[in-house]
Amino acid sequence: MIRKIIRIDEEKCNGCGACANACHEGAIEMINGKAKLTKENYCDGLGDCLPACPANAISFEEREAPAYDEAAVKASKEKKPEPLACGCPGTQARAIQRKDVTAPADLHTVESQLSQWPVQIKLVPVKAPYFDGAKLLVAADCTAFAYGNFHNDFIRNRITLIGCPKLDSVDYSEKLAEILKNNDIRSVTVVRMEVPCCGGIENAVKQALLASGKMIPWQVVTISTDGSIVE
Repeated sequence: MIRKIIRIDEEKCNGCGACANACHEGAIEMINGKAKLTKENYCDGLGDCLPACPANAISFEEREAPAYDEAAVKASKEKKPEPLACGCPGTQARAIQRKDVTAPADLHTVESQLSQWPVQIKLVPVKAPYFDGAKLLVAADCTAFAYGNFHNDFIRNRITLIGCPKLDSVDYSEKLAEILKNNDIRSVTVVRMEVPCCGGIENAVKQALLASGKMIPWQVVTISTDGSIVE
């Protein structure tokens, strides 16, 4: 049948994986560092993956393609194992009390400013006491390594969530939207690297803010690969 379906431009694709995360049907997979439409009958033609692509490598086209198979998509989702509610003790949510330190007494010791655990977006609970009235930091994994004063400039006085849109095979926007909906979040700061694949984490926050239905102040800070803030 002739129908609307997505087209992925392999030349433009930067391999960030954001489209695969955004595709709830599982029609897109990452193969050899490139996004591929591997299951045409799983593509519903609605284009949730389009805004997720920072390289604008995805478009619509009308062509011969198998019909969208909703039953097959549902069956595929049911086969995926659910994450264990318990199992890894490191996923247990807890707050961390920090003394108010403006400068370390020992110049060779830097005080951590992390105020909660866990920090991975995939592991953090949707609702926790430390989210009440919190300023939220959503950061790409690499930013803390690239920017030397990350704890004092970004983590301090914020609840921290980290992730990598290129390596994690999940859609961050859904989890982040639930966090925003279910808690009194005062503001959101996104810290990303200047590399294109980091656009996935910025886009996830945008989509989450829209889905939350709340007017929450937010900002994006971009870190260069040499560790400076991009103006």
